Amino acid sequence: MIEINGLTKRYGRTTAVDGLTFTVRPGLVTGFLGPNGAGKSTTLRVIIGLNDPTSGTVTVNGTRFRDRPRGLRHVGALLDAADVHGGRSAHAHLAVLARSNAIPLTRVDEVLHEVGLADTARRRIGGFSLGMRQRLGIAAALLGDPPVLLFDEPLNGLDPEGVLWVRSLLRRLAAEGRTVFLSSHLMSEMENTADHLVVIGRGRLIADESLADFSARGTGRSVTVRTSEPAALTALLTAEGASVRAEDDNRLAVTGLDADRIGQLAFEHRLQLGELAVRTASLEEAFMELTADSIDYTAGDPE
Repeated sequence: MIEINGLTKRYGRTTAVDGLTFTVRPGLVTGFLGPNGAGKSTTLRVIIGLNDPTSGTVTVNGTRFRDRPRGLRHVGALLDAADVHGGRSAHAHLAVLARSNAIPLTRVDEVLHEVGLADTARRRIGGFSLGMRQRLGIAAALLGDPPVLLFDEPLNGLDPEGVLWVRSLLRRLAAEGRTVFLSSHLMSEMENTADHLVVIGRGRLIADESLADFSARGTGRSVTVRTSEPAALTALLTAEGASVRAEDDNRLAVTGLDADRIGQLAFEHRLQLGELAVRTASLEEAFMELTADSIDYTAGDPE
């Protein structure tokens, strides 16, 4: 379990994290979302002791990470896949980490096999692709068989097979009762992987709730209707104040009226419906809407 209470981190006059409080619980994949500059990377670095908080507390299973003499046995983290010595082999890199954390060297071969790098274990990391470096970073996080795992953008550079593998890995780790904290900009993967979300903007907490509850907060809810008479139904619905957008296969996307009212109007005017379904906002739509006031950098901004 990761417990963050009143965390504030300042760099000079810049406040990167501002009074942040939340708990990451075991048995779930918890997604960590926020616009660029929201304070996600700073928060992750404070959790594993790379940065000191200006105020507030951060503990992992009740203890500060830096107070644990064998950290990789307690927390595994992938923050930057490029942060490795390119002249070493994958095996040598992990062996150094294992020795410094009193982890049996047999574990090195186990994790290299698990991440699919067993055949390239003796190659220098400098010749690795980004996807291979990501796999090596995941291997390092798994090395100590820790109960808590942090991953920052673990899908960068991975091919579709690799993405599916990481998704399965994260769900398995959570199912084993571990605490899994995942930061990513890929909303589609977060939607497929995360159980719970922590969302921040400008260093402050925006949401701490299940993925389903967060998505439901978006106002992008609409009703999909399929009918053999789309023109007639469109006229009827717009007269009631709805907004209607034509889609393929005689389907209409309707906002401004709920499904019950649409069905009632169609029945009263003897318009046959082949489909009537509520469509909720996607995670991406909800995220863009609920973080709109927390975006510091947008496309087209002057440098």
